[in-house]
Amino acid sequence: MKIKKGDTVLVIRGKDAGKKGKVLSVNREKGRLVVEGVNIQKKHTRPTKRAQQGGIITQEGSIAASNVMLVCPSCGEPTRVGYLMKDKDLKVRVCKKCDSEIL
Repeated sequence: MKIKKGDTVLVIRGKDAGKKGKVLSVNREKGRLVVEGVNIQKKHTRPTKRAQQGGIITQEGSIAASNVMLVCPSCGEPTRVGYLMKDKDLKVRVCKKCDSEIL
């Protein structure tokens, strides 16, 4: 997967299309991401010994990785990601628009 935790992404499909956010977690097996402020869901909880107060909690749900584009930190544009072999063993991500490295 070309997107990592901590990257800034732009949602291009779905009900939250056009929103930007930071990737909080990545599930590589399922191809899904949790993005900050995107796909907000409500979860009903009942009181337990740990959480004395029950109620409704809002949290981010996962979205498919194919529905987001990485935002390049140098040019600020949503872009596709390519790879470049810097040394024999070092593979780095590069922006397809401005050819700069993505850390």
